[in-house]
Amino acid sequence: MQDFLFYLKLGWEHIISLDALDHQLFVLALIAVYSFNDWKKVLILVTAFTIGHSITLALSILDIVRAPSAWVEFLIPVTIVITSLDNIVMKNHKQSLMRMNYYLALIFGLIHGMGFANTARVMIAKSQSIAVPLLGFNIGLELGQIVIVFAILIVLFILINLFKVNKKDWVLFVSSGIFALSLKMALERIPF
Repeated sequence: MQDFLFYLKLGWEHIISLDALDHQLFVLALIAVYSFNDWKKVLILVTAFTIGHSITLALSILDIVRAPSAWVEFLIPVTIVITSLDNIVMKNHKQSLMRMNYYLALIFGLIHGMGFANTARVMIAKSQSIAVPLLGFNIGLELGQIVIVFAILIVLFILINLFKVNKKDWVLFVSSGIFALSLKMALERIPF
């Protein structure tokens, strides 16, 4: 049980910590087009991300898949650039964009999962089963994402209902800011 709680805390910190800006920006880019009433869809969306994240994390820990960390660290902000750009380009096609986000969450979750793989590989001993650490980490990650998602949805609810912010303006403003930050991160991490 102590191992499970250790990895649960590790998963929580993986998304909640101040060092997790790229992860937080990706979640924000994914859910920027949703509203508080879409909370069930958003939970499915972040779970798709966790599934993708879990698959490559498990494959990496088992040493089935390995990618150079410099490329993974570069590709993570590239996924955020693409997701935020998709929000901007598709802003007038909300339903298509929402459907696309499920695929982006799952596919880009695969890339994000490799970002933690090297650290996880070292932490999980060869003789230790990966089931408990992986389960604990992913539950912690999912709980952290849910907290972030609801915080964002509550802020959005307040902005739209109390301050009468236009939803399309919100999507454009947030997505443009995320695009700029993640493009800067990607350019700083080019692996050559």
